[in-house]
Amino acid sequence: MKKRALFLAVVAMLCLGLQAKVRLPHLLGDNMILQQDTEARLWGWSQSGKTVKVNVSWSDAVYSAKVDKQGKWLVKVRTPKASYAPLSITFDDGDGAVTLRNILSGEVWVCAGQSNMEMPMKGFGNCPVEGYNDEIINARHYRSIHYVKIPSIMRMDPQDDCDCKWQEVDAQTIGDASATGYFFAQTVNQALDIPVGLIMANKGGSRVESWLTKENLEKYTNEPTDSAGIVAFKPEWDFLRGMLWGNGTFNPILNYTVKGILFYQGCSNIGDPGDQYSQRLRLLVEQWRQQFGLGEIPFYFVEIAPYHYDDVNADKGALIREQQYKASLQIPNSGLVCTNDLAYPWETEQIHPAQKKPVGQRLAYLALNKTYGMKTLGCMSPSYKDMKVTDNYVDIHIDNDFGAINRFKDIQGFEVAGEDRVFHPAQAIHFWQPGGGYWDETIRISSPDVPHPVAIRYCFRNFQLGNLKNAAGLPLFPFRTDNW
Repeated sequence: MKKRALFLAVVAMLCLGLQAKVRLPHLLGDNMILQQDTEARLWGWSQSGKTVKVNVSWSDAVYSAKVDKQGKWLVKVRTPKASYAPLSITFDDGDGAVTLRNILSGEVWVCAGQSNMEMPMKGFGNCPVEGYNDEIINARHYRSIHYVKIPSIMRMDPQDDCDCKWQEVDAQTIGDASATGYFFAQTVNQALDIPVGLIMANKGGSRVESWLTKENLEKYTNEPTDSAGIVAFKPEWDFLRGMLWGNGTFNPILNYTVKGILFYQGCSNIGDPGDQYSQRLRLLVEQWRQQFGLGEIPFYFVEIAPYHYDDVNADKGALIREQQYKASLQIPNSGLVCTNDLAYPWETEQIHPAQKKPVGQRLAYLALNKTYGMKTLGCMSPSYKDMKVTDNYVDIHIDNDFGAINRFKDIQGFEVAGEDRVFHPAQAIHFWQPGGGYWDETIRISSPDVPHPVAIRYCFRNFQLGNLKNAAGLPLFPFRTDNW
């Protein structure tokens, strides 16, 4: 009995000792990547009134923070410029030190949205990612890409911690990384030769409302924010309820210092009326920027890919893409990736197209040009500018062609309608004409079935693939000139 009592006493002392150590959120851990050359926030918990001291391996500076009445503390440390040199940080509240190792300084981006952002390199069931085997073989070249997957958790109240762990990319870990996020990181790493960190806070099937706070939902929407009707594991509410994913999956990352946000979402908002989606997306960006407290951080997002939505010729998907394009014009420091060419003809019923590498690359082009100053890099898809009807044809002009289009003939994806509002497939050719002292790049559109054209559409259907691109190889955004 005495031995047992002694054993229990030792165990109790050990437990008390462990509990007395400063506690860190799971998001702060070995292998993490810190945002370079800035004041990065570090935080955690300890006994109220204590002082937590923070020592960093790259500097003689000693940082400290007083633990508040709620047992919380936060400190800002100056991070070094990006490099591949491993770093460490030690936290000590006087009752036991905690040291984090194999930390790198680089660029940190959040990967947010629904399943096409969540889709891992190894793919989903019956949804492969193109080129996965090649990426496994090449993974050893990208060990400076680290990622952390935030668990998909629904909560009625905002959470300040979650069970997660930073991973260093290698052949064993690459499969669980967001494919879109990984290819973004790979391209940025290649271009800037610096480490890249990805915080993957997303959930398949989530709506834009899933990430809004209770306050924003109550102020700007009619979405329910109470617990009435919630029954665990019911798909009719878990993917669709407002705020739940934001509270459980996004809130734990808001203290982390990041460079910007990548976003791929929209499919679950198909059918939203009017401008609702663009308004709520803009609201979400404003909310996240305020919550991170890092200023007007970049927000680069992805147009939903072609998909049949039960009828390839209907326009529910096209209307959300139109809303996304509108949002890109309204949200400061943002950019939109066009994906009209990134579904194969046989993927009409594939909600997760296999071509994720170009998606990640195009997000990286936006970041490299707009955020990192590589202004010679083409990053913008062309978009509709204006039109002029003459006799039985229409001439249109586009913006952001970067001085060229990819083809003069066999341009697919255009349709034309007359006053009867019936659209017919149209012939589109490249046409030069004098204008303002230079040769004006024009696309001439016509159809023998429409002698008096009124309106033009380009790939404005759920699933319609066009082939017109600019000099940077980026596809023309789907559009319509009518409001029918």
